[in-house]
Amino acid sequence: MERYVEPGGSWRPFWVVAAAMGAFLALDLVLPGGDLPPLMWAIAPMTVLGIVAAGCRSARRMWTVRVDDHALSVGLERVPLSDVDVERLRAVESGADAGAQVLGGGWSLPRGRTGLPLRLAGGRSVLVPTRDPVGLRSALLAALSVPRGTLDP
Repeated sequence: MERYVEPGGSWRPFWVVAAAMGAFLALDLVLPGGDLPPLMWAIAPMTVLGIVAAGCRSARRMWTVRVDDHALSVGLERVPLSDVDVERLRAVESGADAGAQVLGGGWSLPRGRTGLPLRLAGGRSVLVPTRDPVGLRSALLAALSVPRGTLDP
């Protein structure tokens, strides 16, 4: 059961670019002057929208944060909840541990996100990129408070 899901990105940039391309096409049809060939109006929007769609999809795939009963996931990287230091999590709300690796990959936190620091088994520190550190912390604490044997089939 998923306890918390935070999408890594939205499709808003795709729809904004699609609307802009539609407006440009309408202006090209209405205004007099040098028209673009129909082939260009077929190729250019598909190319631009394809690139924007690929960016939206990769952001969703790479930066989506999930907490279920067994693990914390950021993109394709999973951390078992049994590896999370609960006492450290209770003491911290957000911030940054110097030198901590960003969970999910990347050199730094994505724009618009805060890092929720976690200490894992073995003393390793990581930052979980999130827009809602309080909500993520609450979901992690709730998932960690469930006794381990009660949810396993």
